[in-house]
Amino acid sequence: MLGKKQNVKKVQAGRKVTFRQTYQYHLLMLPGFLVLFIYTIIPFFGNIMAFQNFQPILGFFKSRWVGLDNFRHMLLLPDTARIFRNSFVIAVGKLVFTMVFSILFAILLNEINHIKFKKTIQTICFLPHFLSWVILATIFRNLLDTNGIANQLMMSSGLIKEPLMFLGSNKIFQGVIISTDVWKEFGYGAIIFIAALMGINPELYEAANVDGAGRLQKIWHVTLPGIRVTIVLVATLNIANILNAGFDQIYNLYSPIVYKSGDIIDTYVYRMSFINTQYSLATAIGLLKSVISFIMIVTAHGLAKKFANYRIF
Repeated sequence: MLGKKQNVKKVQAGRKVTFRQTYQYHLLMLPGFLVLFIYTIIPFFGNIMAFQNFQPILGFFKSRWVGLDNFRHMLLLPDTARIFRNSFVIAVGKLVFTMVFSILFAILLNEINHIKFKKTIQTICFLPHFLSWVILATIFRNLLDTNGIANQLMMSSGLIKEPLMFLGSNKIFQGVIISTDVWKEFGYGAIIFIAALMGINPELYEAANVDGAGRLQKIWHVTLPGIRVTIVLVATLNIANILNAGFDQIYNLYSPIVYKSGDIIDTYVYRMSFINTQYSLATAIGLLKSVISFIMIVTAHGLAKKFANYRIF
């Protein structure tokens, strides 16, 4: 009897793996870890500037320590609420609409039976993701100019009487930023949903056909439930970028005219650091952004675990 208990304990404990047996895998991980350490972990210690009156000539160790004064000063600035609000609105708009269009595109692509046509559409929609915003900003500036194609088409069709300033109006600028980013990213974002759709059991569609379900009914009752876990996973991972409204895009498209609606945390920190040389204040704002993002992703992870099995469709 005692021998049986010992055997059960050994089976439960499993085989012990030593470092000597797995050192090859650790060596494979080493280059990636070094890159992560150099470009992420070491710069993280620069956040000490948020608690100093940092002077480049004095460096980290001799600059005067001011505690939380930079955070108090940040909260008193009239620009703080505006840049956090703009970042949140633009980032949420991008995440929601990109995800919705990615799911719709993946479902529509899944309904196409012609392989060559399907591959062509897929490739065309993936390509914009690989283009830099430096290039795309130049294209969109020409398209959305007061004398650009967009205004000419709308005026010739009678939709508007006067040309719109797409990149110079605080009422329109956020919509332009969100829509252009969705156009660029929805095709690439659909990759994971296309992979999830391929994992749905075809027998479920056959059973739906037997029950007389139409195309939309099969999408609602078979396709969407089949990728429900993937949707929750992608939404949870995207929460980490809830305040990342896209520095590259906005920096290349905005101007002082639209600071009211287009200025986000990253562009504000850039100006405070490299133009106004207020390094400590800029670091404090960036650190607060990181803390808020961390809290939100932890909260989202908890909610995702709670509602992952909740039937929505």
